[in-house]
Amino acid sequence: MYQGKYVFAQIMEIVSRYEFEKCVTRYKGNNNLVHFKCWQQFLCMAFGQLAYRESIRDIFNCLNAHKKKAYHLGLKNLADATTLTRANKNRDWHIWADFAKHLISVACPLYLEDNDFTLDLDNTVYALDASTIDLCLSVFKWAKFRKEKGAVKLHTLMDLRGNIPAFIDTTDGKVHDVKVLDKLDFEPEAFYITDKDYYDFRRLFKINTALAFFVIRTKKNLTFRRIYSNNVDKRTGLRCDQVIKLTGYKSQKSYPDKLRRIKYYNAEKAKTYIFLTNNFQVDALIIAELYKNRWQIELFFKWIKQHLKIKKFWGESENAVKTQIWIAVCAYLIVAIFKKQLKTDLSLYNILQILSVSLFDKTLVNQLLMNTDLQFEDTSVHKQLNTFEL
Repeated sequence: MYQGKYVFAQIMEIVSRYEFEKCVTRYKGNNNLVHFKCWQQFLCMAFGQLAYRESIRDIFNCLNAHKKKAYHLGLKNLADATTLTRANKNRDWHIWADFAKHLISVACPLYLEDNDFTLDLDNTVYALDASTIDLCLSVFKWAKFRKEKGAVKLHTLMDLRGNIPAFIDTTDGKVHDVKVLDKLDFEPEAFYITDKDYYDFRRLFKINTALAFFVIRTKKNLTFRRIYSNNVDKRTGLRCDQVIKLTGYKSQKSYPDKLRRIKYYNAEKAKTYIFLTNNFQVDALIIAELYKNRWQIELFFKWIKQHLKIKKFWGESENAVKTQIWIAVCAYLIVAIFKKQLKTDLSLYNILQILSVSLFDKTLVNQLLMNTDLQFEDTSVHKQLNTFEL
């Protein structure tokens, strides 16, 4: 029988402590601390995510039930719920955001070939969107959204060739989605696929100036002048492919260059879509198909809300909420990287299921995952989330 490390310790072994401590040092996370440093905080919160715990007290009830094993999980000085709550409230959430960015840089190259993206393009293709996580405004007073409703937003840029986020940001609910464009460094020749929430010609022109491409749905009140039209095959669903110039006073001032306007009819939904793009070389039908691939980011949001603990929060302050979100993202990325290292065909969902009941086992993780005969639930959600069978 294997007498080595516990499953949780095996998973955390893939974390680069050097990169982790760089993030901690950058924000002085361990200053004046003797016990329960940032690494211990991270392990407790990551354990809560992987074990599907419901609260901080629940985390420590579970750990205290296996107190003799805690040292071998990396928790040399097992604290209590109050200590972790205080740490989440006071230690800068940017530590975990920066560490998540490091994990993203590790995970993205591993998944470049694991996708359903079949369009004949050499360009990198990103989908940009935001998802709202509702909060009770009377409890989370800082999370302004609507008059009687609070929320935080999870802004995500996803590489559609790998289905791994390339950029994530968190804001309160009142921050408009389009403002995240100010935080992005645009990659030349890459496509950025967005919906109407990012309809801002000044910011779109910034993408154009960076020699990158965008595809966005238009609004009904767009005023423009047609320069010329390309021929289209209406049997494919295309209705027009035009080169235009904006004529609105503000819009033409914000975007003085030419644009391409493509109208596409989706017979399945009996719906017409009109797109704007600054790319004039790619076939019009591919532009329409690029927008269709946006649905993958919607599935990502649905997946993380269902399988990570980011809907019920373990603290009330802004710092505590963002700490929980970012460590949840870190846990997701660690397991995604671990899956690649093990070269298993199991989906990420099923790996999380197995790990949740095996963290205190001393089985080698590759044996644990390869010898499991899973009972799959036949639900529409699981069918939809084939994209995230990472």
